[in-house]
Amino acid sequence: MGRFAGRVAVVTGGGGGIGGATCARLASEGAQVAVFDRDLQSAQRVAERIVASGGQAHALQCDITDRASVDAAVSQVTSRLGGIDVLVNNAGWDVFLPFTKTVPEQWERLIAVNLTGALHMHHAVLPGMVERKAGRIVNIASDAARVGSSGEAVYAACKGGLVALSKTLAREHARHNITVNVVCPGPTDTALFADYKKGAGNPEKLEEAFRRSIPLGRIGQPEDLPGAIAFFASDDAAYVTGQVLSVSGGLTMAG
Repeated sequence: MGRFAGRVAVVTGGGGGIGGATCARLASEGAQVAVFDRDLQSAQRVAERIVASGGQAHALQCDITDRASVDAAVSQVTSRLGGIDVLVNNAGWDVFLPFTKTVPEQWERLIAVNLTGALHMHHAVLPGMVERKAGRIVNIASDAARVGSSGEAVYAACKGGLVALSKTLAREHARHNITVNVVCPGPTDTALFADYKKGAGNPEKLEEAFRRSIPLGRIGQPEDLPGAIAFFASDDAAYVTGQVLSVSGGLTMAG
């Protein structure tokens, strides 16, 4: 019996690197995992790997920027699997440019994915958790929210907003036995990081600079994140709420 036996977990952006690794970890510990992703094929690939390994997973197409899509996906989960016990808001998107070179259309998309999408998910899932007086929410922000990151001004602003939202919801829903915590990845070898390097004049030099600045001496891998996420999602963290944990190899050590 794993820590999540009998529990239903939703992971947004579940078809990607960190999302897929998180889905696999929660399923390996007994959760029925709903893999939410705008790209249904990516979600299906993750779900199929989990099922082939003996876990339980269900792929659902969900565009978190579209409230109707969110409501439909959440409804499918609750009707097929039951109430949602764990929500991991992981989906994200970025544009890597100095702020003055960005345009409002990019801001709108960044805000829609990185902040409004999380608002939609919280708003759709929290009422059920409140009714059951139990729930675990883990929001995936970024170290950019904590210390800033050149070329990611709007993304950092959105992730900073997600941190503030998480702390506020943690206060509002503590009386309902719902915890809300945040994991902040540092540079991690995902598609998003690959896009970041493409925006550099010398991607190899940029990656080497990151590597040398990280005390543990390497770029993070998607598999480095699920342990922290699973901790916050589990009863091991039943007395932990409103907290922010950096998983960055020591790149940032701010309190």
